[in-house]
Amino acid sequence: MAQSLDDISRQLKKRHRKSVRMKWLSMSALIAAGAFLLFFLADMLIKGLPAFQQAYIEIEVDYSERAAELPLAAVEADYRELVSRGYLRLIPGRMVEDDSLLGTKQMEWVLADDAVDQLLKGRKSRLKDSQVAVVDRLVEEGRAELRFNTGFFTNGDSRLPEMAGLASAAIGSVLVMIITLAFAFPVGVMTAVYLEEFAPDNRFTRFLEININNLAAIPSILFGLLGLAIFINFFGAPRSSALAGGLTLGLMTLPIIIITSRAALRSVPDSIRQAAYGVGATRWQTVRDHVLPLSMPGILTGAIIGLAQALGETAPLIIIGMIAYIPDAPTSFTQAATVLPAQIFTWAGMPESAYVERTAAGIIVLLSVLITLNAAAVYLRKKFEHRW
Repeated sequence: MAQSLDDISRQLKKRHRKSVRMKWLSMSALIAAGAFLLFFLADMLIKGLPAFQQAYIEIEVDYSERAAELPLAAVEADYRELVSRGYLRLIPGRMVEDDSLLGTKQMEWVLADDAVDQLLKGRKSRLKDSQVAVVDRLVEEGRAELRFNTGFFTNGDSRLPEMAGLASAAIGSVLVMIITLAFAFPVGVMTAVYLEEFAPDNRFTRFLEININNLAAIPSILFGLLGLAIFINFFGAPRSSALAGGLTLGLMTLPIIIITSRAALRSVPDSIRQAAYGVGATRWQTVRDHVLPLSMPGILTGAIIGLAQALGETAPLIIIGMIAYIPDAPTSFTQAATVLPAQIFTWAGMPESAYVERTAAGIIVLLSVLITLNAAAVYLRKKFEHRW
């Protein structure tokens, strides 16, 4: 039975309404995702930016012989609870390094306690009313102020919030990434070259491909258990070291590099291979001199993305002990180390309010590094990719 023109018109209008609804639902989902991202970034900035400033106060420091044995004696009683204990511990060492300080009194800007820091930032402080009055007087006299927190980038972890920094975790992350890249990149690229260019198409290679794809999707904590069993328990790599952490993250990154490298190799047209064969090149010469150079931008992009993912991982490293308290930066691949995500995780569990802003500031630093790495991957792909 033929439909009338009115029926067809109604059906078209109904379809059009459904299309409009789907369009608005999709746009709503996109707006919701964008709003959540903006809320997250705004929250991190509001909480984290104050950590890039630190309170200092100007007081008289008495470098007496008594202060060499009891650092508290170097500071007047009214200021002892306002000065960072970390600064007081440095006084005897400074007197040993510089003999001219002994027996003198110096007006110095010194690092303030985290309670003073929170007070100057307008937050709740544990200071007593009498101590708050002293801080207020110092502010009025211009002897208490907030300065750029260089210690956040030059100090290692500390039990004192005002002394805690990211330096040891940042160096640990660099060492771990070096091991990860040195292990995962050559193994991953060579595996991809073999599977894509040399391996026969049989059940064994198809079995390998399926398992490589599955490894890229399993929870990262399982790689931590694998690293603990293989690299630490079997091969005896030092626990909590950059060596163990890098090899563990290398295992996790390996499937990503293999998959992206195979995709890059596959994107090279067969005409390139056939032309090389036509002038007498062997299969290895074709891969080495033509296929690999042309696919290298895609391979490097995949490697950078894999490293960025590894840099943000915490779960595998917790399993192998890289959540340890590391105040001093490691100087070798076998020393105990920690990484930026693990340091942030540690600070997030601290009870002091000053660690809240340091946690957010650490997230800002980590996000900046990850965004930079991903931007570098996009840049390399756009600049060096070949369009066929």
